[in-house]
Amino acid sequence: AIVGEAVSLRLKVEDRGAAPGPAGPVDLSIALDGAEPEVFSAPVGRSITLPVTLSRGGVNVIEIATPEAAGELTARNNAAIVSINGVRDRLRVLLVSGEPYPGERTWRNLLKSDSAVDLVHFTILRPPDKQDFVPVFELSLIAFPTQELFMEKVDEFDLIIFDRYKRRGILPNHYFENIARYVRDGGALLIGSGEEIAGADSLARSPLNAILPVAPTSRVLEEGFVPAVSALGDRHPVTAGLEAHAPRPAAEDGTPGWGRWFRMAEVELVSGEAVMEGPDGRPLLVLDRQGEGRVAMLASDQAWLWSRGYEGGGPQAELLRRLAHWLMKEPELEEEVLSGARQEGELVISRRTLAESVPPATVTSPSGEAASVEMTEVAPGRWEGRLEAEENGVWRLENGEMAAVAVVGPRAPREFADPVSTGAVLGPLAEATRGGVKRLEDGTPDVRMVREGRVAEGRGWIGLADREAYQLREVRQMALAPGWLMLLLAGAFAFGAWRIEGR
Repeated sequence: AIVGEAVSLRLKVEDRGAAPGPAGPVDLSIALDGAEPEVFSAPVGRSITLPVTLSRGGVNVIEIATPEAAGELTARNNAAIVSINGVRDRLRVLLVSGEPYPGERTWRNLLKSDSAVDLVHFTILRPPDKQDFVPVFELSLIAFPTQELFMEKVDEFDLIIFDRYKRRGILPNHYFENIARYVRDGGALLIGSGEEIAGADSLARSPLNAILPVAPTSRVLEEGFVPAVSALGDRHPVTAGLEAHAPRPAAEDGTPGWGRWFRMAEVELVSGEAVMEGPDGRPLLVLDRQGEGRVAMLASDQAWLWSRGYEGGGPQAELLRRLAHWLMKEPELEEEVLSGARQEGELVISRRTLAESVPPATVTSPSGEAASVEMTEVAPGRWEGRLEAEENGVWRLENGEMAAVAVVGPRAPREFADPVSTGAVLGPLAEATRGGVKRLEDGTPDVRMVREGRVAEGRGWIGLADREAYQLREVRQMALAPGWLMLLLAGAFAFGAWRIEGR
């Protein structure tokens, strides 16, 4: 299902009691991903259509249940589970580039290679009031639709990228104020910049400063350095395991196996997490959340060196892909995640977090029994716990402030789906073998032995065919006594007989 669009679920509540008949509406509770259920009134015996709108991508578990009725055989068939995989529709990205440089096409090529991304790319080369006396018919540039993009349609984009952009008098302050509002309301902003962020016309000196996670010091460092993943970055899904994508193994001193960069703006961390560092541990890539949205700041314009293979290159495409998808809230890149899945008879609880430790997980079985499970770190930022999972149904997981649900098998096993006794299921098989189905309420039938292939059912009796359906698996022979003892006994008996006969 598409995230943000309604999907229809068709439901039907059936009453198969001993005396079925007209029944009034029943309470129908619906819970999404273990949240507090909402209760609706639903008719009995009639199909209804329920619209459901998914708010996030990934697997969404919907649990639908009705209360247990008085005298009901079992309540295990009073609930159903629906798992819906939420996917995002085509993602819209606005890329605004400043002065041309060797890495200008880096972002464009990356985003254009993703079939799920609709890219709108503009390069601002000059202010609109600049005159160069070129005939109009020779101009190939179009006017930049600033009002339309940054005011009227800004909310239609999933991500806005400023690539080496600096203020040129084209975008007034109220445009930047609207972008800041867009981020707080759930949008995403990425700024990739080198020396531009350190100048007087920097975006940090615009209303965007209120949502930026860094503050530039106006210094630009121009020296060779190897970008490094910080200790926090080892646990963050955007940069975790990035060294595995390096073109060569890390050096003995721990230096990553990718090429150097040669310029970055010096910035101070204001908020968020610095997941990559430059020389002397200075923040290089900073991620932050503002309101419902997200912001990322890359304080260098040298990532293109990796794509060109300089000094072996580096995982530029993988890093930028993760960065863009984290900004657009892809579920697999969330830094705080709790999930569960069944593996080989066990419930595996997985926890991803930026914290250095996690408390034990509380797991509640479908029958309501709670258990505490210790979590073990299996990788930086990744923890796991295991528990025997013999019950089918919805298991509820809690770890700190995180909560989730895991589905193990069907919510109502097949043997509980329709517990009302009936001969309709086995009747055809019994008739095909010349047998029958008897109800105990009509009296206990006599059991008779019949030959195989003969009628095995009649008034008041049922037949049991003697098929000689047995298999000899093993034969064991054991001596009653050792041979020497048997020989001794035989001799004693013979001697005794001789003495008796000799008298």
